[in-house]
Amino acid sequence: MDSEILQRARTYESQMDQKIREEERPGFHLTPRVGWMNDPNGFCYYGGRYHLFYQYHPYSTHWGPMHWGHAVSRDLLHWSYLPAALAPDADCDREGCFSGCALTLPDGRQELIYTGVSRGGIQAQCVAAGDGRDYEKAADNPILSERDLPPEVSPADFRDPKAWQEADGTYRLLCAAKSRDGGDIMFLLYESRDALHWHFVRTFLRNSELREPIGRMFECPDFFLLDGQYVLLASSQDMEGSARYHSGNGSFCLLGDYDAAAGAFVPRADQSVDAGIDFYAEQTILSPDGRRIMIGWMQNWDTSGIQPEGCRWFGQMSIPRELSLRNGQLCQWPIRELEELRRDPVAYRNAALGREPVELPGILGRRLDLEVDIAGAQGTVTLSLAADEKHHTDLIYRPQESLLTLDRSASGTRRAGADVCSTEVTGREGHLRLRIVLDRFSVEVFVNGGEKALSMTLFSKESADRIRFMANAPAELAVTAWQLR
Repeated sequence: MDSEILQRARTYESQMDQKIREEERPGFHLTPRVGWMNDPNGFCYYGGRYHLFYQYHPYSTHWGPMHWGHAVSRDLLHWSYLPAALAPDADCDREGCFSGCALTLPDGRQELIYTGVSRGGIQAQCVAAGDGRDYEKAADNPILSERDLPPEVSPADFRDPKAWQEADGTYRLLCAAKSRDGGDIMFLLYESRDALHWHFVRTFLRNSELREPIGRMFECPDFFLLDGQYVLLASSQDMEGSARYHSGNGSFCLLGDYDAAAGAFVPRADQSVDAGIDFYAEQTILSPDGRRIMIGWMQNWDTSGIQPEGCRWFGQMSIPRELSLRNGQLCQWPIRELEELRRDPVAYRNAALGREPVELPGILGRRLDLEVDIAGAQGTVTLSLAADEKHHTDLIYRPQESLLTLDRSASGTRRAGADVCSTEVTGREGHLRLRIVLDRFSVEVFVNGGEKALSMTLFSKESADRIRFMANAPAELAVTAWQLR
């Protein structure tokens, strides 16, 4: 039965979302029904639809006591809201229902596994089961608590369960954790036969074991087999900038070997998941047609306080992305369903660029899919996106430095913050190929068929819809643009 706290949230969101006009939201990115959104949770396919839950504070556009919002879709681009799934209404989660995952139980019910935060900030893992709309929390929550931790692990940093089923029918679950003395962070592995009762197996991975430690707190693990290779995705707080990672909070990928019988994972290579400013807490799903699809929170904790005046929602998810491995590297590409939204193509071939910015007739807009091929660049090439007389967000290619930079410092932000990000790129036979997806409040860039990605939210108004091209030395451009409807 719905608690009073959950029912209050459901009533509030159903009343308030009617006050948010469709044109106030992105065209094809999921936003909260109302209020605040952060991490995606419980990404799954159940009952013939994709389900995505999310960290949610309906009463404010700032972080607060965490609920789980809930939306469903048939194509991962057009979403319908369902009532909030979880609220902080039990002793085990009184301070918040934090991130987690979803499974389908053998009896057909949908199980949500999440981190409950009790008074004093103690974190433990809890479950709720239901029919895809309404969920009942287990009477014996939490199912994993301090008694199930190795002695060295702090119960105040034990979170973000991610479960999967092995070939032998047993279930495994990863949780992020931190040592009591703060000296190490890790993932812990648990096992179950029924996805309800779990026992500790081993420490799956320690930050101190990596060739280069990544950040100060692991979060949001995901583990799966992709193109014959085991992949561990996760996010980390307070990363130090390096050749592979930008400073702050971000996501990383480890490729390695996995012994299922022993529950042992040995990483062999690592890379950043998204080189942009706004991408965190990713989750993946294996779609019914066999694609591994990833979605992430398209926002950054360091800039989450910079909000448009009068906004009634804050936070959005990235475009869902199909994952693959190519030459030992994780690659990502917008889901193919996005191409079904393409309309009114405009194409140019061999457009010569010079020092004066040019606009190509027909190539403009804020819900746009661009494919760009830069050829023969001898100097810096700049694409100014979401531009008007005052605002622009620049994508800058410096071939001599093999560097691609995304800069939103002139996009309308009124606070000095994280506005510039860069990543190393490699041209292919003198060509750099880009795919740029613009929505009302974001830009996502994919490089050379998905070898790199950069995601960033935008602050300029939708009326800033021009696109300009320039280069400080000879370069040619081929571009095709589609409006996205």
